Amino acid sequence: MFGKQKKKATTYGVIGLGRFGFALTEELAESGAEIMVLDRDEDKIRKIRELTENALVVNSLDKEVLLDTGIQNCDVVIVCIGTHMESSILTTLNLVGMGIPRVISKATSPEHGEILKRLGAEVVYPEQDMAIRLANCLESSGVIDFIKLSEKINISKLTVPEALLGKSVQEVNFRARFGLNIIAIENNNEVMEYVNPDYVFREEDVLIISGSSEGIIKLTEWQK
Repeated sequence: MFGKQKKKATTYGVIGLGRFGFALTEELAESGAEIMVLDRDEDKIRKIRELTENALVVNSLDKEVLLDTGIQNCDVVIVCIGTHMESSILTTLNLVGMGIPRVISKATSPEHGEILKRLGAEVVYPEQDMAIRLANCLESSGVIDFIKLSEKINISKLTVPEALLGKSVQEVNFRARFGLNIIAIENNNEVMEYVNPDYVFREEDVLIISGSSEGIIKLTEWQK
């Protein structure tokens, strides 16, 4: 797939399987894109192989190692390394030097981003962008309250989206579709703590749900 003859479809490389890299790979795979993934963690690579066979364990990200993987034949490579700034910078430098048409690198600070830009990469700030996106969604999605318990778990209280009215809990399938769980449903000062899968959403329902910020964003975008 990543040989000398490129296909017309855009091919992507993802380096680093943190939360951002894994979520990005999932989205690309869902769209049917051709992806190569590199990470030093064997468990993460084993898991991501459910989405793409082109997932390789690499012990370093030196230029020679990168060339051996064939990632230079990708049209777009995204560097998802955030916690190790030196590795992020050196990897970006190597990829740009290989002549890859488009290199996108994750930055964790303005200073980090400025260095990556000077190396010739496009820069993204996932955490900052997610926060802005979530804030915009919360302002327009009927969210009444939002509590952040951890990086992965939040609890939201929101008025039932119009798109859910007349549909059952089982039909919507929050867990499969959005990665969210319904904790309870309020209606006319009554609280339903056990939500039956056959329950049909009604006007004036208030949902109390738990899950990631990403899941809440997917829900707010789906209802639009």
